Amino acid sequence: MFISRTIFIASISLIFEGQTAVAQEKKFAGYVTSSTVEATEVGVEILEKGGNAFDAAVAVSLAVAASGPASSGVFGQTVMLVQPADGEPYVIHGTTLSPASIPDNVTREQLTGGRTASTIPSTLKVLSYTLKNYGSGNFSWEQLVNPSVKILEEGFKVGPFRHKAFNYYGLGFKDQKEAAEMFFKPDGLPYQLGETFRHPIMAKTMQRIAEKGADEFYKGDMAKEIAADMAINGGWITYDDLANFPDPKIVEPIKSTYRGYEIVSLPPPFGGWIMMQILNLLEAQTPEAIDTDDAERRIALLNAMRLGHGTRANDPVPGFYDYDADVSIKISKREATRMLEHYKSGMGGETTHYSVVDGEGNAIAVTQSIDNYFGGLTVHPQLGFIYNNYMQSFRLKDDGSPYVLKENEMPLSSMTGTIVKKDGETQMVLGSPASARIISAVAQVTSYWIDVEKDIKNAVDAYRVHVVPDNKAYIEGPIVDSALLKAMAKYDYSLNRPSYGVSDSQYDPYFGGVHALAKQDGKWAGAADPRRDGRAKAAWKE
Repeated sequence: MFISRTIFIASISLIFEGQTAVAQEKKFAGYVTSSTVEATEVGVEILEKGGNAFDAAVAVSLAVAASGPASSGVFGQTVMLVQPADGEPYVIHGTTLSPASIPDNVTREQLTGGRTASTIPSTLKVLSYTLKNYGSGNFSWEQLVNPSVKILEEGFKVGPFRHKAFNYYGLGFKDQKEAAEMFFKPDGLPYQLGETFRHPIMAKTMQRIAEKGADEFYKGDMAKEIAADMAINGGWITYDDLANFPDPKIVEPIKSTYRGYEIVSLPPPFGGWIMMQILNLLEAQTPEAIDTDDAERRIALLNAMRLGHGTRANDPVPGFYDYDADVSIKISKREATRMLEHYKSGMGGETTHYSVVDGEGNAIAVTQSIDNYFGGLTVHPQLGFIYNNYMQSFRLKDDGSPYVLKENEMPLSSMTGTIVKKDGETQMVLGSPASARIISAVAQVTSYWIDVEKDIKNAVDAYRVHVVPDNKAYIEGPIVDSALLKAMAKYDYSLNRPSYGVSDSQYDPYFGGVHALAKQDGKWAGAADPRRDGRAKAAWKE
């Protein structure tokens, strides 16, 4: 039968219009961006089945640990910056703590690897507390843990970033027989791109935690197994350390402004105040100096970073508890102007981050870590998790800073989960892994989105720079243009490339892994950092 072209096109148009109408009936349920595809899919599924941002955050946390073992795990720490749909933002403060008993004459080597490098973990405490106090009530603890069990049992396809992590940092496991058996193939070789990694021992551990709750890890038989492993192998964490580990505290975040936006971030011992100081130093310059992604912007970023990271190293806040007055001074606009004037006259760690919003307006920036890639490169031989190495953050010499090794103390952390607001409305949620580069990455992406263009993907994708007070400037990307090289010479920077072995010469995980959500034209958009194996995805429900 002959159908005219006009009738055919009209028919197709009606079909598409009908599909559009169906799509429009779906309700926005939220958005998730994380460092692995598997974890993002878990979070989206929770949101689409009626969970809120807190439910999704719990499930994503465990799924990220299962599918990205180099960056986080149950023996690490998790910190959440929350902007509820109604009310003021707050921090679920999930710092780890040093053991209650530390021997005399500790060496630097003891703090960098093995069981003695581990702080008392907080992650499962934080997640259990979050679900109990803020969850929707539509999901049980077991339902939110089970997706991670499934990932551990069935495995995940090794992506480009995870391939590099296994093949570079994972080589450190060769010195521990049990770890090598868990994280290398039966032939003794690292997992390659596209191969499936499974962790059946850890799957059984997570199944126990799913069935018995987080208390199994802190007060049950599992806690006894952890303490026994520590005692046999010279570790410092005891059963009492685990059993007495406190619930996370709810504390106020620190706040600042940047070009008319409100910036909300994590308080000490975390890196929010340094990131705010860097933004203040950028704001002290004219907008025209940084509104284009060029050499002028990059040199301004480097100068601000060198000053900000220098403050952290040489003039830190004096304590991690009573810090309000000191932080207020350090993140003031006046202090930024003073620092910049002084600077001009004088010039002649691994982690993961995910962001979640839900359809009700709750937004959460979550950063969690076991510190270095694969933590202390030591596993519990029967339970399968990797011990963190946060003890390396402490200084052995008492230099008057809050970073000195003490018992039951919070370690220094660069975590910088951040929320950006305008006129009281949440506009952006972001954070990053990568030790001190966390602070630099968050400042750069925030500034790009506000100063250059409000496109969150372009902001996350833009090449980054980094520097600390030693003047070694790290420049990302295959090309460094002559204008930037000339400006670097003027300010005594030396050009450096990361030697971490995980770069493809274009994007380098050394510069972070920002997973961000932002409002664009009144709707949420997401970006997963191309330097990792992640995904950003919206959730919809009927």
